[in-house]
Amino acid sequence: MARPGIEVGSSDARTVAFGAGLPLAIIAGPCVIESEQHVHFLAAALEERIGRFVFKASFDKANRSSIHSYRGPGLREGLRILSGLRQSGFPVLTDIHEPAQAEAAAEAVDILQIPAFLCRQTDLLVEAGRTGRVVNIKKGQFVAPRDILHAAEKVASTGNTRILLTERGSCFGYNNLVVDMRGLRMMRESGFPVIFDATHSVQLPGAGGDRSEGQPEYIETLARAAVATDIDGVFLEVHEAPERALSDGANSVRLERVGRLIARLRAIDALVKSEAFQEGGDSRPPSIS
Repeated sequence: MARPGIEVGSSDARTVAFGAGLPLAIIAGPCVIESEQHVHFLAAALEERIGRFVFKASFDKANRSSIHSYRGPGLREGLRILSGLRQSGFPVLTDIHEPAQAEAAAEAVDILQIPAFLCRQTDLLVEAGRTGRVVNIKKGQFVAPRDILHAAEKVASTGNTRILLTERGSCFGYNNLVVDMRGLRMMRESGFPVIFDATHSVQLPGAGGDRSEGQPEYIETLARAAVATDIDGVFLEVHEAPERALSDGANSVRLERVGRLIARLRAIDALVKSEAFQEGGDSRPPSIS
């Protein structure tokens, strides 16, 4: 039997649902919190352009390439800012890097994200699960699609099955990533909603020497292909001026372009999930109960 959809958000007008054949869910926001004013500005600007979505921003980017790179405002100040946005009605996601951060972050946001580099860290996964919050596990660049189920099982061992799985590309030699679209279907065999991270998938890790570069011109190409596989959501890092972004600007979507991109993705999603498209048989793989 298919798993029920996963809902997040405290405001009926802003609730976002993932999975169970529901319309495409969107996760969007800047890579890192740049300021409280910027968080609220970008959340409002995104809502105006794309409607319902989950706001994403990190309070600390603990895995920056260089010791000199901006990491964010830190746990206490960052969670204060994100909590304020959530209290205004927006569903919010942020990542955690240490087990000790899980409980505090769970009080401030709706979704705890496990970074790709940390997706096998048992203690981190278990502590995130114990909070009862939705847990978004980003598949590591070094992990096979079906193997991410082991990470999901670690979270589920706590009794929490409110789990999302996110594809963000796999290592392809040095300073490059590649996305195997077959992996999205393989990940969906778990029965958990699957998200495609369209912006990190065009990242060129470490290609800038002390920072990552990116190929944003391919974001829409990959996102269209992923949505056509019948996934449950898309993850996008968005900034009004990527050239000034304090992290991951090289692989971010420019704010002025995001509305048109999401409209196209939603059109593909509506077609793929329509009865006419599915009438030849249910292409969705069986879920694991």
